[in-house]
Amino acid sequence: MPRWVWFVPFGALVLALAVWGFRLGWIRATLTETHVIETYAARYLERGGEGARITDCSAQPGRVAPVWIVVSCTGPDRVRFDFPVDRMGRLLKLAPDPQRLEAPET
Repeated sequence: MPRWVWFVPFGALVLALAVWGFRLGWIRATLTETHVIETYAARYLERGGEGARITDCSAQPGRVAPVWIVVSCTGPDRVRFDFPVDRMGRLLKLAPDPQRLEAPET
């Protein structure tokens, strides 16, 4: 068996890793805050119920290391959905139940 045959699997592995790294870099370089907010606001519209509107959503920067943006949506029934998103646009965690906001007492 020729000696170069052993380098083919190694070369294929290096090429696959290069393509994968380029893809991840491209996602990170082109992903914008606007895209993330629009994506998770659309997800809120699916889960928020009949009175949900896209204007119920806002975004804040993350306060802990892996969280890039937190998209918060509060509907007319005072139920808040929080979507913590990492720098690659992935949802990190979602509370099992949306939080019901209580009106402040005076």
